Amino acid sequence: MTQPRLDFVQCLDASGLHRMAYWEWGDPANGRVLVCAHGLSRQGRDFDVLAQALCDRYRVVCPDVVGRGRSDWLDEPMGYQIPTYVADMVTLLARLRAETLDWVGTSMGGLIGMGLASLKGSPIRRLVLNDVGPTIEPAALARIGTYLGQVHRFETVEAAADYFWSISQGFGPHTREQWLALTRPMLKEVNDDRGRAYVPHYDPRIAVPFHATTPEMAAAAQALLWQRYDAVRARTLVIRGAQSDLLTAQTAQAMSERGPKARVITLPGVGHAPTLVDPAQVAVIQEFLSAT
Repeated sequence: MTQPRLDFVQCLDASGLHRMAYWEWGDPANGRVLVCAHGLSRQGRDFDVLAQALCDRYRVVCPDVVGRGRSDWLDEPMGYQIPTYVADMVTLLARLRAETLDWVGTSMGGLIGMGLASLKGSPIRRLVLNDVGPTIEPAALARIGTYLGQVHRFETVEAAADYFWSISQGFGPHTREQWLALTRPMLKEVNDDRGRAYVPHYDPRIAVPFHATTPEMAAAAQALLWQRYDAVRARTLVIRGAQSDLLTAQTAQAMSERGPKARVITLPGVGHAPTLVDPAQVAVIQEFLSAT
């Protein structure tokens, strides 16, 4: 497998500067850029399969959103919110100097893309929202809240894979090889007074703003997200897992009727969220990005 290049960009936060890591595939001189942004507790290597499929056409850039993967952790955990992530991506785009820019975002990564695409003068011309929309179902948030931020130690990568699979049934069917490939970048090895082990490669404090959200705050955020969605001018594709508990069919239908009037594709046998490693899922994105 071709390996991506790892690089970093410095971004501004309330306490100073932090480094955001990003993984880059393809010709670094290619002005046609595709950014792939991951979900809430994931990291940029989730997109290895998709990036390999598209790196002949694009310079594919897969950031580790701050607090995840190889990126720094914030001093102030309440900074782990969408406005911070959008600002970081603006800094990243200035570094990339893209001639054209497309965006694929899974869950949280889709919300980041929506926020960026809604800005006046946004460079995003095509936007893929993978199982996310302006209305996020409370049941899905409650499910995510049962595990987000918990600190785990695993003796082996295989044990970690089993745990992640137990909380990721919505990702749909995967071979053991596929699941191990998705799991390995999620871990970092530690060797301390408790011995050698593997721990998740994210700051558990990303859960702080998540758990601090009240129903009133969630309602206000939903109204703002619909405003942002309606401001998007990029050609938009919404991918929905047929069994998703986060993006309902009703919300996806509304997204096809307002704002950018997204094309909606529903994937059978998958919930929240499609991992985009299945060839059929990759083909959906390839077709959308290449269509004239």
